[in-house]
Amino acid sequence: MYVCVYTCINIYTCMCTRSLSIKDKVHLEAAGHVCILKDAFDFESPSEIANLIEAEKCEAALALHLYRGGRLVQGHGIPFGIIFGGTDLNEDVNREEKSKVMGKVLEEARFAVAFTESMKEMAQRQWPHAKGKIYVQSQGITTTPNAAFNWSTFLQRAEINQSADNLHVFLLVCGLRQVKDPLYLVDAFSEWHQEEPNIYLVIVGPEVDPVFTKEVKAKVERAPGVRLMREMPQADLHAAVKNCFAVVNSSVSEGMSAAILEAMDLEVPVLARNIPGNAAVVKHGVTGLLFSDPQEFVQLAKRLVSDPALEREIVANGKEYIRTHHSWQVERDTYQRLLRKFEGSL
Repeated sequence: MYVCVYTCINIYTCMCTRSLSIKDKVHLEAAGHVCILKDAFDFESPSEIANLIEAEKCEAALALHLYRGGRLVQGHGIPFGIIFGGTDLNEDVNREEKSKVMGKVLEEARFAVAFTESMKEMAQRQWPHAKGKIYVQSQGITTTPNAAFNWSTFLQRAEINQSADNLHVFLLVCGLRQVKDPLYLVDAFSEWHQEEPNIYLVIVGPEVDPVFTKEVKAKVERAPGVRLMREMPQADLHAAVKNCFAVVNSSVSEGMSAAILEAMDLEVPVLARNIPGNAAVVKHGVTGLLFSDPQEFVQLAKRLVSDPALEREIVANGKEYIRTHHSWQVERDTYQRLLRKFEGSL
């Protein structure tokens, strides 16, 4: 039996979507293993994981996020693998104590998975002793929009009382925490909405950080043209993405945004903040648009609204990029191959 300890926002979510945690569980179970999904934020200490391992007779572990997940699964006498998240390599690595902990986790891990070559290189520079055990596997993407989803009902719940035919709704899919920076574009969107009342930004996601959530709610309540909605079931979220005009990412740090990749798969344009994690999957003007500040975002978004040919080109290129670089089957084969590194210990 395998316990997958995920550093996610709820028991099934990872990096603000359900896709990664559920996918890994499916991959493990397809190989004949039993997989228990747990949220790393539900555990205060490794001893609690030890109790879980004993109670469920777990034989191995797979942890997402080198620090938050990895530190919980090490030292229990069972083999484990690590999947880098994003903030572990982009932020936690700059804190000496956390970096030491992560280095020790990598020493014990049987393998570690990076989403991109640049993430792998970053990890190898920081922890040279782990060079032989870090593998690159991009996220495999599959989307399942709910065919019964009603876009008009969604708009009503978001208190957008206009005909869907005349709207341009931009979706920002993220957990409400500072690293996702959901307020980054709020002022710019409000100004644009006052010029063009059919423009809206809808922020969708779980309330991860209670203190920050209060700040977000207060800001959005005062922001014309901006709406905030709670987390949605994955199939409904995919359907909402399919119906919106474009998906936005304004994160300060990303490993590999599933929301961006899912939007591409659903043939919806992407506008993403120009950070390394986003630039690794979004080629500006080809598979999406990258912006460096709110003003540039508005310029690019207006261009996308007024240029249907550009929209069609970006959508087609994004869909092809997903098909060629984010295969679900390739991802499954990689993880099932890596699981063999646990053999001999079970």
